[in-house]
Amino acid sequence: MKIAVAQVNSVVGDLAGNAAKIFQRAEEAKRAGATLLLTPELSLCGYPPEDLLLRDGFNQACDQALQTLASQLSGITVIVGHPHELAGHRYNAASVLRDGHVVAIYHKHVLPNYAVFDEQRYFDVGSAPCVFEHEGVRFGLNICADVWAPAAMRDAREAGAEVVLVLNASPYAMQKQAGRYRTLRERIQENGLPVVYANLVGGQDELVFDGGSFAMNADGTLVALAPRFEEALLPVEIGESLSLSGPQAPALTEEAEVYGALCLGVRDYIGKNGFPGVLLGLSGGIDSALTLAVAVDALGADKVRAVMMPSPYTAQISLDDSREMVRILGVRYDELSIEPIFQSYLDGLHAELAGQVPDTTEENLQARIRGNLLMALSNKFGALVLTTGNKSEMTVGYATLYGDMAGGFAVLKDVSKLLVYRLARYRNSLGRVIPERIITRPPSAELRPDQTDQDSLPAYEVLDAIMACYVEQNLSVGQIVARGYAEADVRRVVRLIRISEYKRRQSAVGVRITERSYGKDWRYPITAKYQDAF
Repeated sequence: MKIAVAQVNSVVGDLAGNAAKIFQRAEEAKRAGATLLLTPELSLCGYPPEDLLLRDGFNQACDQALQTLASQLSGITVIVGHPHELAGHRYNAASVLRDGHVVAIYHKHVLPNYAVFDEQRYFDVGSAPCVFEHEGVRFGLNICADVWAPAAMRDAREAGAEVVLVLNASPYAMQKQAGRYRTLRERIQENGLPVVYANLVGGQDELVFDGGSFAMNADGTLVALAPRFEEALLPVEIGESLSLSGPQAPALTEEAEVYGALCLGVRDYIGKNGFPGVLLGLSGGIDSALTLAVAVDALGADKVRAVMMPSPYTAQISLDDSREMVRILGVRYDELSIEPIFQSYLDGLHAELAGQVPDTTEENLQARIRGNLLMALSNKFGALVLTTGNKSEMTVGYATLYGDMAGGFAVLKDVSKLLVYRLARYRNSLGRVIPERIITRPPSAELRPDQTDQDSLPAYEVLDAIMACYVEQNLSVGQIVARGYAEADVRRVVRLIRISEYKRRQSAVGVRITERSYGKDWRYPITAKYQDAF
C-alpha cells in the first residue's frame, strides 16, 4: 500500500483556498498511486486561528468547507484537520473522509497551554481513540501534543491500531526536529507501532512551521523525510510486516534551518498579507545587511528597496559597503541625507536644550528621523518597513522607540547578535552578498563620533550567554553566576531586561526561532517591582 503526506502551507481563515490545496494534493497523491492522504493539524482552517474560533460563523463555515471537500473527493481516503463543534463543545479534530462522507472523527486529547500555545482557551479535551481500517490495515489517529505524552498513542494501540498517523502544526524552533524524533521514538518504544508524522509548513505572524514531515518504523528508524520550509507531498510505502519506507530529504545545518525559517517567515508575512514589497534602512552594519539578504532571498530583488540615510556620524566605509551590497543584490537603493533635517530639529530645540550636554536625546533624534522617512515612503508606496534590530538589542533596550523600532515586521527579532554573524557567514557561503568588512568591523549605531556597541553594552559573547540563560532557560541570577558569569554583568543585563519591557511591548511582530521569543511566549508585566534577590 502507498500512502502520502500533504505538507501544505495553509492560510488562516482561507477555507476555500485551503480546501482547494488539499483537494489538489489528493489528486496528485492518487496519480502517484497513493490511496490514503494525511494532512496536518487544522489544515482546513490554518493554525493557529486564535479568537476566530470564538465566532460561531467561523466554525459553521469550517464545517461547511469540510462537507464540501468530502463531497469532492473520490478514489482516495483523506484525513483532514479542522475545528469540530459537537453538543456545545468545540474540539481540535481530525476527520477521515471517504467516498463523499466523514466516516470517522478524532478529537485531540492533549491541549497545550504553554509557550505559544493557548489551546485550552478554545478547545475541549477529547477522550476516545479513533481507529479506522484501510486496505486491511488499522490506522490510529493522534494530533500533535498527543504524542508528547504516553496516553493517546497507548489508547490507539489498545483500540487495535497497527500504524499511527499524527497530524501536527508544530512551530519551528532551533533543535526542534531532533526533539520531535526523540519524542516519537519514546512513543514507538512504548507501543511498538510505526508512525507517520505530518507537519504544517509556512509562516503565520511570528510563527514559522517548518514541515519536515516524516515516517518511522516500529524500531524507531527514520525511513522517510519531507523537505523543510517548503510544501511537499511525501510518499510512504507500507510493506510486509507493516514496514514503512520512502524518500528522505537531506538534513540541514542549524544555520541553514534558521535562515530558511527567516526567509519563509518574511515571504509568507508579506505574501499572505498582500504587501507589494518591503523597504528597510541600510546602515552599513551587519544587522541591516543580513535583513537585506533575507528579504531578497525571500521575495526577490524587485520587491525590496534599501534606503541609506547618512548623518554627520556615518562613516565613509558604511556608505561604500552599503553601495557594494546593493550592487551585488540588484535592489533599488536611495541615499537620503538626514543631516539638514537633524540640524533643523536641533535648531528648533535650541532654546529648550540650551546648556544641556548632548546625550542619547540627540542620538535618538537621528534614529527617529530615519524612522519617519521610512514610514513616509511606506505610506506613499505601500511597501512594508522591515526593522533590523536583533534579539540581543531588544533584550537590553538598545533600540529607539519610533526610530529604528519603527516598522511592520522584525526579521531578526529572535536572532541573537552572535547568531547574526553566523548567519551572515552562512549566507556568504552560498554566494557572497555581504561585504566582508561589514562582518569584521566592530558594530556601531553611528549616532555619535567613534561609537561602538560595547560603549553601552557588555561584550556580545557575555550578553548573549546571559540572555540565553535568563530569557530562554528561565535561570535565576544566582544560577547564572554559578555558571561562571560575573555577578555585576548578570545583574546589569537582568536590570536592563526588566526596565525595557515597555519597549518590547511596542515592537513589531517578528519571526520566532527559539523556544522563548519576545512574542506570544513572553508575557511579563511592564509595571512590576519584583527582582531576583539572587
